[in-house]
Amino acid sequence: MADRGAKLQSGGAYQRSTIRDVAAQAGVSVTTASRALNGTGRMSDETRERVQQVASELDYRPSSIARGLVQQRSFTLGLLTNDPYGRFTLPVAAGLSSAMADRGVSVFLSTGEYEPERLSLNLRAMEEKRVDGLVITGKRIDRGLPVDLPDLGMPVVYVYASAPEGAVSFVPDDKNAAKAAIRHLLGLGREKIAHITGPHDFRSARLRADGWREALIEDGLEPFGPAIYSAWTEQHGFETARHMIESGERPDAIFCGNDQIARGAIDAFALMGIRVPHDIAIVGFDNWEVFAKATRPPLTTLDMGLPSLGRNAGMALLDLIDGKSVPPGVRETPCELIVRQSCGAQPER
Repeated sequence: MADRGAKLQSGGAYQRSTIRDVAAQAGVSVTTASRALNGTGRMSDETRERVQQVASELDYRPSSIARGLVQQRSFTLGLLTNDPYGRFTLPVAAGLSSAMADRGVSVFLSTGEYEPERLSLNLRAMEEKRVDGLVITGKRIDRGLPVDLPDLGMPVVYVYASAPEGAVSFVPDDKNAAKAAIRHLLGLGREKIAHITGPHDFRSARLRADGWREALIEDGLEPFGPAIYSAWTEQHGFETARHMIESGERPDAIFCGNDQIARGAIDAFALMGIRVPHDIAIVGFDNWEVFAKATRPPLTTLDMGLPSLGRNAGMALLDLIDGKSVPPGVRETPCELIVRQSCGAQPER
């Protein structure tokens, strides 16, 4: 039996249904069928619904090549990044691809780390593929790609990367996310809250430290010492946590700038007989699940919503491609606190 939406030919090959097949089975002209599926033209609701139902039954898929010729578009977006390991880019790409798939748009991903020549070659490859628009993403919100973008003649949207003046950009709201973490700890009765985070030259580290400090001051409390900046590593978390205990006075909670630092701190406390969360509550940042769920106890942390950033960027880019007005500027999107056992509260998921 032939597959749904395909016709068996003499050579044993199958041919997908065409707009003519849809029109014939729905009892309308090819023009009417095309307009019904495109949401254009004047016709009764019954006719439009009948054509759409037939198209679904025949598994009809309009040719992207034909659409491109008619609309002078490739129905392809480019995603250019300097994050070759995909720590931040893959979730962004997943959200972008998911949103575009429903609209018949493909995503062409290209990586290049900090190699200007390679990135330039990748950029030219995207131009040759005639992508309709470009999403640029990276590994930190305060650094762009190490390549000058020429006048591409196409819309560009930035995600989790530094953007030029007047561009459309999407980043996580680091500062308010940090405030949410501190308020959560305060609500659990913790008051001596320290902060261990990444390098001071990362804007995200400074924003998270600002949120930690401001949330405590707004509650009438002093921060437990200064923010402790260093590498985004488990070793930094481990050594800093051990030093806190050895120094005599310890906090009752620690807000960590990322999940790796948090996991390192928890490991240090476990070796020294300090119980998490009974003696010290821990909250991380990123919701990198390979770390957060495998930590013992599982880590309460902030999810940056990278797939949502990708979806939002894609929708903004489609609007720009369609000639719609999209106000320039940076959109700071909310993060979500994922409650697990390390903070002492009942997990929400």
